[in-house]
Amino acid sequence: MKSNEEIRKQIRSDYAGIADNSGNCCAGACGVTETIDATELAQKIGYSPEELEALPADANMGLSCGNPTVIAALKEGETLLDLGSGGGFDVFLAGPKVGKTGQAIGIDMTPQMIDKARANIEHYQSNTGLQNVEFRLGEIEHLPVADSSVDVIISNCVLNLSLDKQQVWNEIARVLKPGGRVAISDIALLCEVPDEVKSILEAWAGCVAGAIPVEQMRQQMVNAGMDNISLIPKAHYVNALTTANDPLYAKVTALLPEGQTAEQVITSLDILATKPYGCDSSCC
Repeated sequence: MKSNEEIRKQIRSDYAGIADNSGNCCAGACGVTETIDATELAQKIGYSPEELEALPADANMGLSCGNPTVIAALKEGETLLDLGSGGGFDVFLAGPKVGKTGQAIGIDMTPQMIDKARANIEHYQSNTGLQNVEFRLGEIEHLPVADSSVDVIISNCVLNLSLDKQQVWNEIARVLKPGGRVAISDIALLCEVPDEVKSILEAWAGCVAGAIPVEQMRQQMVNAGMDNISLIPKAHYVNALTTANDPLYAKVTALLPEGQTAEQVITSLDILATKPYGCDSSCC
């Protein structure tokens, strides 16, 4: 059994490798596989061709399992925070939606991802004329963000990688303004998976072994003080990877009980919630 620190180092190493190779390595990471193109996967999970064409060429590394910028219903002037922002994919899509009076901030624990995202800012500014995005190095369990300072938090297939998910939700509640909202796409379990699946170390970066049951996630959100919680399973991400014969999902399927499919066990999830009014960082 690997220690938490060994798992954390493996995840950071995998995502550093993806950043350095523009997504052409590390088949254990979310969606990164030779069997499906990053653009094709993005379109299957809800991104339009127009959105993808406007991005810097290497911002889409196939690491998404949904489109949080759509479910967030972003408004002009809002401050947005993206947890695990990678090369800036969703931050660059969100920036024009919050506009010149808004701000889009990305947080990532991998220096190579931060470097890649910052290198892409010039392309974004040239295309949009906006100077409203920034990227900060940090862990999602310890956000480098002030209390009650963010209108909306998004994340895309990242929370499942955390080894202390309750702490992540506590931090989300801390930095959200009262009335602020969460719009996250992530991976969760519809039922428990065998221990053999959890023991596949590459599955941690592949967003499977670290995923938790849907109702456990709901309880963590309640514990953090979140309100108006909505957890909506979406089959399109897992379907896309199993149809494409993704090697990680093939390995996971082989370890499931006979007759059980990956789609029956694993789901992408639209996660929506709000921080109640009257709730500051001390009560969440």
